[in-house]
Amino acid sequence: MTRAMFEDLNTPDDLFTYRLGALLSAEHDSLNMLQDLQGQVLRDDVRQIFAHHEVETRGQIANVERCFDLLGKEIDDAPSPTTRGLAEEANALLRKADPTLCDQVALGEGLETEHYEIAAYTTLIDTADAMGMAEVCELLRANLREEQEAAGRLEAATHALTHVSAA
Repeated sequence: MTRAMFEDLNTPDDLFTYRLGALLSAEHDSLNMLQDLQGQVLRDDVRQIFAHHEVETRGQIANVERCFDLLGKEIDDAPSPTTRGLAEEANALLRKADPTLCDQVALGEGLETEHYEIAAYTTLIDTADAMGMAEVCELLRANLREEQEAAGRLEAATHALTHVSAA
């Protein structure tokens, strides 16, 4: 992997490649966060949601790397300050929260990360489509579907857990 491939973004292709690299970093950050959260949650059903999405995330990383191959570009690991910040927020909240709240904290932080990734994929798909990158679009759309499904699972679990703990 290279560092800071782009000093300046001068073309739509530069911007797309930079964002694709930032998304790859975001997926790696998410993978680390999913692994961390699995070790901190109390409920098995919540742990299973994170474990399932960890497997999906590994496939998503492979898909993004494949996009670089299809484009004939070196993999650029542009940093993703957003996902790093979300992981730091999760860790800070988990340190502060009563242990009985850790599953709610973890679900909330996971959901925030999914929403960021959904937005990033949506932007990249639109650009790839406009630039005629059909195979890249297909891979990114597959990842987007998984992110949307993961967000749905997290939302449902958050809703159920919030209503149980509020009762």
